Amino acid sequence: MISIIIPVLNESETIKDLLYHLIDNASLNSISEIIVVDGGSTDDTKDIVKSLDLNIVLLDSEKGRAKQMNFGAKHAKGDILYFLHADSFPPNRYDKFIIDEVHKGNNAGCFRLQFDSNHWWLRLASWLTQFSWRACRGGDQSQFITRALFDEIGGYDENYIIYEDNILINELYKRNEFVVINKKLRTSARMYDKHGVWKVQYHFWTIYVKKWFGASADEMLAYYKRHLC
Repeated sequence: MISIIIPVLNESETIKDLLYHLIDNASLNSISEIIVVDGGSTDDTKDIVKSLDLNIVLLDSEKGRAKQMNFGAKHAKGDILYFLHADSFPPNRYDKFIIDEVHKGNNAGCFRLQFDSNHWWLRLASWLTQFSWRACRGGDQSQFITRALFDEIGGYDENYIIYEDNILINELYKRNEFVVINKKLRTSARMYDKHGVWKVQYHFWTIYVKKWFGASADEMLAYYKRHLC
């Protein structure tokens, strides 16, 4: 059974569509629960979730995606955890694809990505995510992981306010525990639309290189706030 965990903060524009999408594109026999973990939204996100007759578990947590995802995992009942950003929409029958991989012995992985943009660079970046290269990974592709492996790693590192997905993915690559499901997950290009494709890409690359050379979580967060907030 899969527990879907969605960290949110002011996601009133996407959360309703995402929740209906998750239910319409899966067999509910394989979904243990859908958990929305709110980090202190000041818009209508929580009210929207509460208004839907979908039996969604709504939790309140400290702000920070790593903290929110760990908190959701703590309350999850499924033996497979599926972490999903609020603006990422997995493919039809996503549950079957995940369960099939776990049955093959693949205990963690993600889907390939497709941005909702026709910009040539984002189309190229999307195409590259079908490959297993570490540099092509990111949280927008979603993350499935067995409960046993998640607990073994210790969950998400809550010292990281940004880059927390990549820290977990690094641990999975070290263990050779990662597979890319060759089905497209559609995600929003809203950050690229807001700041510009080249600006965002440059700063993401810079953050990646900073981490490579040993930058701390606080240094990376300060850089992110300075350039992309």
